[in-house]
Amino acid sequence: MAEADKQSVELAWAELCLQLPCSYVDHPFGPDSTVFKVAGPDRSRGRMFALLLNLHGETVLNLKCEPALADQQRSEHPQITPGYHMNKKHWNSVRPGLDPHYVRELIEDSYDLVVEGLPRRDQEHIRLQTKIADGSID
Repeated sequence: MAEADKQSVELAWAELCLQLPCSYVDHPFGPDSTVFKVAGPDRSRGRMFALLLNLHGETVLNLKCEPALADQQRSEHPQITPGYHMNKKHWNSVRPGLDPHYVRELIEDSYDLVVEGLPRRDQEHIRLQTKIADGSID
């Protein structure tokens, strides 16, 4: 894959991650990997839902996944493999080549799984921010 194409994929994936309410970028593993987290009002309690990295010249996006779906996704799509350097039961690594709408679904699923694990007050904060962003709050 050409360098310009890799950068285009990385930017598209990063944009999808950052469109989600209360998501933000962090670099806890250094500048070579971008972590996307979600948090309530206290970002110091943020939790990772995506990890964008360059693995031996290949763009990879690690996403959390329901264990029951992980094997199915891996068997249906060669671009999806067990999560690199992650818990293989709960994380998948996604490589370029999938339909962008499907990648969006995978990112949203990962985000939703992480939000479900947050404390109730953080979930409520995120729901409120979602309503504000949608313009559906009075």
